[in-house]
Amino acid sequence: MNALQDRDWRAGFELLHAVAEAGEGVDALARAAVAALPALVASEITSLSACDLASGHRHVVATPAAAIGAQDLACFDRYFRIHPLVRYHADLRGPGAHRISDSLPFSRFRHTELYSEYYRRIGIDHVVALPIHVDDTTLVSFVLNRRGRDFSDRDRDVLDLVRGPLSRLYLKAQALERVQTTLAANTPDAERLEALGVTPRETEVLRWLAAGKTDREIAALLSCSHRTVQKHLQRLYVKLGVETRTAAVMRSLGA
Repeated sequence: MNALQDRDWRAGFELLHAVAEAGEGVDALARAAVAALPALVASEITSLSACDLASGHRHVVATPAAAIGAQDLACFDRYFRIHPLVRYHADLRGPGAHRISDSLPFSRFRHTELYSEYYRRIGIDHVVALPIHVDDTTLVSFVLNRRGRDFSDRDRDVLDLVRGPLSRLYLKAQALERVQTTLAANTPDAERLEALGVTPRETEVLRWLAAGKTDREIAALLSCSHRTVQKHLQRLYVKLGVETRTAAVMRSLGA
């Protein structure tokens, strides 16, 4: 990584703060990040691109919002398998921010069908992708696009500066959405619990228990001590007439 200036570090911290404060969920994170990234590295179109590696389709959150339409997405999907950035990050598992020009000189890239049919269509010449999650089924990247001049080594390095924290924020937001989905599908019967003398706080403990959280994780989520969670559980066992965590969850769900 080339030597970054103080303003680069400051801009990186400001971006991460804005994303961390954006709210819960992947969509909130995506919208905050694509809005903030152009202040870090100039780009005409900035997006979060979540690619399904099996189907070759992607979900995109972009700014400007209307920059990439349904027809554009369909056009991109036709060239998904041969896209230089997809091949580098998904197939080769290349690390860090990567420009198309790192894989293919622009003098050659502008003669490809991908450029002629997709990038020329949306008015873009140069692209850099910052992967924040990749596994055997999914590639998630922030993608910055601009016309005219290519992205510099400094642009690439400053993106790598925020890659790790952005990845952790994304995975945390994704995990929270999964927990919320679990909770929505497995909600303890509040009326039955109230009739058994279970307090609202004890019901919260049960909900997180149903989501598979440990005592220490529940303590962190409820901003209390590990010992306090254990006391809540002891009282719940008595009120529900059970002896184990699994039995408490099953009883609270009406089973």
